[in-house]
Amino acid sequence: MSDSLDHLHDLANFVRESPSSFHAVAECSRRLTHAGFSAVDETDAWAGGAGKRFVIRDGAIIAWIEPASATATTPFRILGAHTDSPGFKLKPKPTTSSHGWVQAGVEVYGGPLFNSWLDRELEFAGRLVFDNGSTVLVRTGPFLRFPQLSVHLDRAVNEGLKLDPQVHLNPVIGVGDPADADVVDHLAQLAGRRGSAVVGYDIVVADTAPPTVFGIGGRLFASGRLDNLSSVHSGLTALLRMPEDPERILVFAAFDHEEVGSATRSGASGPLLSDVLARIKEGVSVSDQARALAASWCLSADAGHAVHPNYPERHDPANRPVVGRGPLLKINPNQRYATDALGAAEWARACGQAGVEYQEFVSNNSLPCGSTIGPLTATRLGIRTIDVGIALLSMHSARELCGVDDPAALTGAIEAFLAPVG
Repeated sequence: MSDSLDHLHDLANFVRESPSSFHAVAECSRRLTHAGFSAVDETDAWAGGAGKRFVIRDGAIIAWIEPASATATTPFRILGAHTDSPGFKLKPKPTTSSHGWVQAGVEVYGGPLFNSWLDRELEFAGRLVFDNGSTVLVRTGPFLRFPQLSVHLDRAVNEGLKLDPQVHLNPVIGVGDPADADVVDHLAQLAGRRGSAVVGYDIVVADTAPPTVFGIGGRLFASGRLDNLSSVHSGLTALLRMPEDPERILVFAAFDHEEVGSATRSGASGPLLSDVLARIKEGVSVSDQARALAASWCLSADAGHAVHPNYPERHDPANRPVVGRGPLLKINPNQRYATDALGAAEWARACGQAGVEYQEFVSNNSLPCGSTIGPLTATRLGIRTIDVGIALLSMHSARELCGVDDPAALTGAIEAFLAPVG
């Protein structure tokens, strides 16, 4: 229990430092550098050979440990996750006003649970690009709020709340003249510049409430962005604990834009992972690279659904994961998850080696199944892939819920997956 709570405390710190995908990558970079990894730039030539390195592409990061004994056919062990979470992004010309209120224009990113974002103190966070070519990460702290209409003005609200994102999801940021409260200027001032110097930005909305342990016996954990910072943190933590493996190249890959389909230069459907793996194996023949990939594995870690006690009919009647009973093995016959029988056996081996209990997850046949970076990675690279993750309630809420032991259990299983077999 104490180990789980220590791990949970570190996860909470990681989440607090990661209000945007760019901040998450910066925090990963900080931890990797502290652990002796060296940053490489995509535009530079990379020195080959053994070492611990990482590369950043926008809101994505890949780190790896290459042993001195690596050959042309040394396989990869990859942990894949994603840095982004569903929510809202700041529009161009964002500062607006209505009836004395100053508001900000935002648009929906991915599939957030709209109602969960209402009446919360939220922040803007992300990156600004200035006219001198510099890029700066900023965050406002509590700054905006989506105000809900009072029940006195909508007596039927508890019979069904319907929110039009264009009409009803315009957050308030103040009162008075919008000329005195320009959003972009405020963000620029955080970086010591003027708003007129900003030539581009990628700014998201994030919840500011701190992660919290609660419930009977302190067995529950609530936080924003557990989908999917829980997996990013577990994968990174596991890699940082790994010694050099003489028989495999260990890789941590955290992509951006999974919540909107991954079809970007920093997403799992883009070329980032294949580019990095090819550069690690630079000079290797196509045949030897194919042999290395054929012997490789990828563990795609992304949060999944716990059974909801108030909506049990939405779940499979026989497979009903519960928080606190270990991470999920995610299975779908239509390959929305990439797990197959050999993958299931490998996950069982890793969990057994780690002493971790796990649970299977399948969707209710009457409901569509979500997907992950797992099938994308398997399709792009031909690497055998397994889909796993911790169980959540309220997935895609501004604030999600898991069991206090599950993040540490996932990390332990990932460590066993990355560690030498036998």
